Amino acid sequence: MQHPLISILIPFKNTEAYIKACLVSILNQTYTNWELLIVDDSSTDSSSNIVETFAKNDERIVLLKNQGTGIIDALRLAFKHSKGTYITRMDSDDIMYPNKLEVLVNNLLEHGKQHVALGLVNYFSETGIKEGYKNYEIWLNNLTKMGNNYSEIYKECVIPSPSWMIHRNDLIACGAFEPDRYPEDYDLAFRFYKHRYKCIPSHDIIHDWRDYSSRTSRTHEHYAENHFIDIKLHYFLELDYNPKKTLVVWGAGNKGKTVAKTLIKKEIPFEWICDNPNKIGRDIYGNILKPFSTLKSIKNPQSIITVANKEAQIEIKDYMNTLGMKNIYDYIFFC
Repeated sequence: MQHPLISILIPFKNTEAYIKACLVSILNQTYTNWELLIVDDSSTDSSSNIVETFAKNDERIVLLKNQGTGIIDALRLAFKHSKGTYITRMDSDDIMYPNKLEVLVNNLLEHGKQHVALGLVNYFSETGIKEGYKNYEIWLNNLTKMGNNYSEIYKECVIPSPSWMIHRNDLIACGAFEPDRYPEDYDLAFRFYKHRYKCIPSHDIIHDWRDYSSRTSRTHEHYAENHFIDIKLHYFLELDYNPKKTLVVWGAGNKGKTVAKTLIKKEIPFEWICDNPNKIGRDIYGNILKPFSTLKSIKNPQSIITVANKEAQIEIKDYMNTLGMKNIYDYIFFC
């Protein structure tokens, strides 16, 4: 039975209330051949002292101080000092299930390189989980159960930071933590997609994902919606945009307008459609908004759909199916 070394990378900043539980969950792993590279990103609370105490009692835990600023610099430092054959991430405010490392590494050993091992996540909070987060958990886990995470990669991050493991060489091949592009976990998911690493289906819950009001994904500017649109468009234009097709933007809300402004700036032509009678026929940014029915007359379209309503999305999918159009190749949901 193989037991390769796993490197766990954790940046942390001011998570004194949660970091002990995180570290205990790592110590309780059924798979024991791991090292933890944990980087203090300028904490001002007692987080670093807590980690230092754990590091003194277990040589597998290596505490580092971030010489740069922010999570990407911290991840680069952790990865630089890592020695593991396999690499995984962890957030300092979350909790691993006892068999997390065992499940992920066994899947990689079975399937080989150019695969990403994944697991299901469970949101939890002392104050209760809001509907939006619960819906995200269900959506993400349903994708992971089938291993078809990339099918909806333009909606939201389909491989969040605490739920993956990959062979070291594959992580290096796709750029590891080199790009200065946020959100860094979403960017990495797109690079896994770009390199065609296969997602291994999983039905195992491996991670407790803590939600609270000051969590980075709730408060940091890099998680604002405009940054999500930026990263989606960046990779769409690089990986999936087909200039031989007619690009169509659906919707004239904030997301649709952000997409339209970016395309105009890049001098990429597009048609713009919506079903809002108050906007149809209007000139916005030099483009006349056309009714939804126009799509039938557009030759060889490739659509970016910014309609957020879930029921409307189902109707749109059904409509696209009647036209024989394929997901991503012919249409992409950006929300």
